[in-house]
Amino acid sequence: MQKPPHIILIVTDQQRWDTIGALGAPWMKTPNFDRLAAEGTAFTSCFTTSPLCVSARASLFTGCYPHMLNAYHNFDTWEPTWVSSLAQAGYHCVNIGKMHINPYDAKGGFHQRFMVENKDRALFLEEPHRAIYDEWDKALLANGVVKPTRFTRRAADPDGFMQALGAFEWELPERLFSDNFIADTALWWLAQRKASNPLFLQIGFCGPHPPYDPPRRYIDMYRDVDLPVPHVTPEEIEAQTPALKAYRHVQETGYFDSIAWRTGASPEDLLRLRRHYAANVTLLDERIGDILARLDTLGYLDNAIVILTSDHGDNLGDHGLIGKHNMFEGAVRVPLIVRAPGRVPAGQVNDALVQWMDIAPTVLESAGVPVPANWEAQSLWPLIDDPQAPGRDAVYAELARDHIQQDAEMMIMRRDRRWKVVFYLGQEHGELYDLEADPGEVHNRWYDPECRTQRDELVGQLLRWQVAGTLRSRIRPREKPQQPMAVALQAGA
Repeated sequence: MQKPPHIILIVTDQQRWDTIGALGAPWMKTPNFDRLAAEGTAFTSCFTTSPLCVSARASLFTGCYPHMLNAYHNFDTWEPTWVSSLAQAGYHCVNIGKMHINPYDAKGGFHQRFMVENKDRALFLEEPHRAIYDEWDKALLANGVVKPTRFTRRAADPDGFMQALGAFEWELPERLFSDNFIADTALWWLAQRKASNPLFLQIGFCGPHPPYDPPRRYIDMYRDVDLPVPHVTPEEIEAQTPALKAYRHVQETGYFDSIAWRTGASPEDLLRLRRHYAANVTLLDERIGDILARLDTLGYLDNAIVILTSDHGDNLGDHGLIGKHNMFEGAVRVPLIVRAPGRVPAGQVNDALVQWMDIAPTVLESAGVPVPANWEAQSLWPLIDDPQAPGRDAVYAELARDHIQQDAEMMIMRRDRRWKVVFYLGQEHGELYDLEADPGEVHNRWYDPECRTQRDELVGQLLRWQVAGTLRSRIRPREKPQQPMAVALQAGA
């Protein structure tokens, strides 16, 4: 009888889907990501359930959409559900790096946690009642250095800070960079482990989330690389919804994550920004390669499922925006690669629509753990086993008003192969894109009389989906509905 596989879940933070060289981004230097794609199956149409850290991560670790969890903000309390199930099944469960559980230091079902949170987290100044110092904070203190933040950078060079768009050089020793610290902690921990029971290891990196501040060595790798830079016209910005305009204004004045954003940034400034972002991705690629090599040396990869992914993306200037907090492809589409020789076909590229939380039942089934009946997540195994399987008809994402997205009470996205609709609760505004004719999402058809019937039909499907999910949340975990809830609702609609 085959032993349960080790499960290695590697989650980067705010990494766009189009950042892996072998998967359509030849400007990227990602040999280890490329190797994972060559040795596994890559899902090229994976969409987060929310373009926000906590909402997305809560969804992944509970198998449910944010509206089932009431996890809409980065400060909402949540803890994972299925990590405990793996522990009960005999897995040794360890988190190294970012999880963004609330409260930050909750165990979340893990036997061990080595917590590292955001790079520019400065809660001791902004929210002293929530202040917590993670493993990286302690390491910086032990090395006698001050962590760079929006406050230190702005104080040291006010003009430079305002011009940088959040792109800086890491000036402390390389080994103290957050992602290097996380990788080195993982390598150290693996060298210490002597147990033989199956391992669930979740490694959460902080990058390429802003500030975009990799060490110089990685920036130099992209010195002469011609990365694609968005061309945004004043007409496109003027035609955007009030919510998108309000979000842009907050990013221009709030300096979140050390970003001083500005509308109309020059192509040269955007190229510099994207080179810094790409440099952080390459650093991640290198360090994940180190971790895979250590796992291989220690014998884990002989019987392991490795999953590489990210919680959401980053606009990086697309549509004149930075960060996430919207439903454009750059913010909601994420990388996802699954590698398990002998279980997962090598070199397979699957463009079926999948949700980020679909990782959850995939992990549980891999470990032989039952999947709760009320989950909305769907296992990836049918798609892995049959590349012709259809996948989802549509994917969804949710985003509520918070201290950064301050206009819309709620945004809900529904995206299928052709159409993307974004519904704004309580507003006449919204977004509708024909992705076949307009893959760049430049022309909003929401107000187009010729698309009104299409728009209303898609909004109706979106609202029925949300009501179905709300009803599903009332089903006890071991109770199975007589038919899919969405089908039942549509039949009676």
